[in-house]
Amino acid sequence: MRKIFSIVLSLVAVAALGLAQETKTHIAIGPWEIKWGPPPPSLPKGAQLAVISGDPGKAGPFVIRLKLPAGYKIAPHWHPTDEHVTVLSGAMALGMGEKFDRADLRILPAGGYAMLPAEMRHFAMAKTSAVIQVHGMGPFVLNYVNPADDPSKAPHAQ
Repeated sequence: MRKIFSIVLSLVAVAALGLAQETKTHIAIGPWEIKWGPPPPSLPKGAQLAVISGDPGKAGPFVIRLKLPAGYKIAPHWHPTDEHVTVLSGAMALGMGEKFDRADLRILPAGGYAMLPAEMRHFAMAKTSAVIQVHGMGPFVLNYVNPADDPSKAPHAQ
């Protein structure tokens, strides 16, 4: 009886492993294949967003890219999960705190990286036109320190 149980358990484990491997796939895309679109309403207009992998609105890993025009600002905000930012081109500036203060901005040129822990209040500004990559664990939620800064709550956004 134990031998039969061991065989059945082994078969179930192999089947489960096979199903897990079937649901995974590789991702390899060139920059010409990236599909850009408008950002979600929680980000100011003017940027473009592309989902590279995963779904930032759901639990699990995701990678997105943002194209930002020079001068683009994101007011002080926080996320419930860690945020990883890599500057792919241009220059991005990040600051920590609950108030947007240019004196607190740290410029990250292309190749720069920042890890912002969950719930850390921070703000950002594109010093030049820039492309940044953001990755982390979803759902990716943006909570503005001052709710009046949330573009999705603006009267014209309705």
